[in-house]
Amino acid sequence: MAADRAMGRWLLALSAMVLVQVMLGAVTRLTESGLSIMEWRPILGAIPPLSDAEWERVFAIYRQIAEYKLVNAGMALEEFKAIFWWEYLHRLWGRLIGVAFLLPFLWFWARGHLRGRRAGRLLAIFALGGLQGLMGWIMVMSGFAERTDVSQYRLVAHLMLALLIYGLLLWQALNLLQPGDHALSAAQRDSLHWHGVMMTTLIVLEIAIGGFVAGLDAGLIYNNFPMMGEHWIAPDLFHLAPWWVNFTENPAMVQFLHRLMAGFVAVALISLVVRARRLGLPNALRRRFHYLPLGLLLQAALGIATLMLLVPLPLAVAHQAGAFLLFTLGLYTLHGLKSRRS
Repeated sequence: MAADRAMGRWLLALSAMVLVQVMLGAVTRLTESGLSIMEWRPILGAIPPLSDAEWERVFAIYRQIAEYKLVNAGMALEEFKAIFWWEYLHRLWGRLIGVAFLLPFLWFWARGHLRGRRAGRLLAIFALGGLQGLMGWIMVMSGFAERTDVSQYRLVAHLMLALLIYGLLLWQALNLLQPGDHALSAAQRDSLHWHGVMMTTLIVLEIAIGGFVAGLDAGLIYNNFPMMGEHWIAPDLFHLAPWWVNFTENPAMVQFLHRLMAGFVAVALISLVVRARRLGLPNALRRRFHYLPLGLLLQAALGIATLMLLVPLPLAVAHQAGAFLLFTLGLYTLHGLKSRRS
């Protein structure tokens, strides 16, 4: 149906916009730009400073926080503008995503193509987008007091909500663009489905741990691979007390968990591909499984290079995008196992 294909392409474009937003978020984090805009103005915030007086006003607000006093003391206005524009672009792109969602949604709804559950699902995704804007502001607020950066917990919540929105948009797009049902037996479908769910869950956990790595700057220590310094397992994994805070507040432990989870993802992914090859799947479905090892190799190479080269901006952003790409391949594979009835 032509309308379904049009809506599918629209949702796919929105997914791509969310991915760009995630990459912009990585840039703002890596350039320490996230605290440069200290006001939350959902509508008027789309207008940047247009006069010298307005620039001085927003710069004066920034100079009140700990990041300026402890990290960027003496920063000139032109240097402030450099970080301001990254954060401004990140927020502006979020607004554009909202517009790119709402206007086509209203058009498809007015034409009678969006009704019932489908419209309800898309409105729920739109609501999540609004919640994501609020979550971003809550994250920024964590850097207002004594911290020189944002809370890693709120950073991970912000990242995971972006991943959820991205995944929901992509799944709905695939429902519209590729609704066909592959000829699989119930045993084949169940075996591969649950294995695929486990693999994709591990990818999501790895992305969450990656958020803690970013939030704690854990990529700036132990910059060799596969060892951590002179050890296979870093000796300072439990140097914080109580012991359980090490899992989310100790950079050494967080980096170790990121490495360990990458191994679990690799085992789950490779074993899934091997299982799929043994089942004699239809060619169209089998190709989806063949993409998975390529995504894994690319992401592993990006991760190792990012670590060993001390987190250069282009590689770090590519590594975050690669995580979303691997998640995309996992969802794409799972969608191929979806029966039309489900």
